[in-house]
Amino acid sequence: MRAMILAAGRGQRMRPLTDHLPKPLLDVHGEPLIFHHLRRLGRAGFNEIVINLGHLGPKIEAAVGDGSRWGVRVRYSREPEGALETGGGIAQALPLLGDAPFVVVNGDIYTDFPFARLRALKCARAHLVLVPVPADKPDGDFALVNGRVHNQGEPAYTFSGISLYHPRFFDGAPGGRWSVVPLLRAAVDRQEVTGELYPGSWHDVGTVEQLRELATPAPE
Repeated sequence: MRAMILAAGRGQRMRPLTDHLPKPLLDVHGEPLIFHHLRRLGRAGFNEIVINLGHLGPKIEAAVGDGSRWGVRVRYSREPEGALETGGGIAQALPLLGDAPFVVVNGDIYTDFPFARLRALKCARAHLVLVPVPADKPDGDFALVNGRVHNQGEPAYTFSGISLYHPRFFDGAPGGRWSVVPLLRAAVDRQEVTGELYPGSWHDVGTVEQLRELATPAPE
C-alpha cells in the first residue's frame, strides 16, 4: 500500500519560521517533522510514499532524498506556484499512487497513530481518522456513528488529517487548485465515508504556539 504526505502548503500561520523553511522541515523533538512521518509510515509497511511539493519544495526534496534512510521509496509531485490545496494536490498525484487504496497524511500533524491498522481496512471510497476535539477547536468537524462519518451530530470530532482513499473517490475530480473538504462532505451525505476515533497522541502543528507546546516525549 502507498501513502502520500501533504507538504506543499505555505505555512502562513507559522511565519516568520516558514519564510525560509517549509513547515514539514520545522524541528520537532530534534528532527524535521516530516522525518517522523516517514519513519512511522516505513515501519508500518508503507514502502512507497509520495510527497507533494510547493512552498520551498526543493528544500524538502534535498532533506528527504529518495527515502532510503527510512527504508522507503519517495517520489515527488511538484505543484505550481501557490500549490493546489488538498484536493488538487491529491488529484495531481494520482498517477503516482496506483490503483489500490492509499493513505494520506497531513504534513503538519504529529501523532503516534498506528498506521499499520489502515492496511487491513477495505476502503470503497474514503475512511477518516477522527480525534477528540482540541481545546482551540471545540466545534469539531464530523460525527461518527457505528463506523460511519456524519456531517452533523453529537459528539463531534476533529478530522486528524489522516485518511484512506480509494482512487475512485476522485473520479471526475477537477484539475487545478481545490480543497478536498467539499468532496468529502458530499460523500458523507451519501453515506460513503467510514471512520474511526483515535484517542491517542495527536497534535496539530499549525501555529508557532502549537509547535512550542510539543514538549512531550516523541511517539516512537
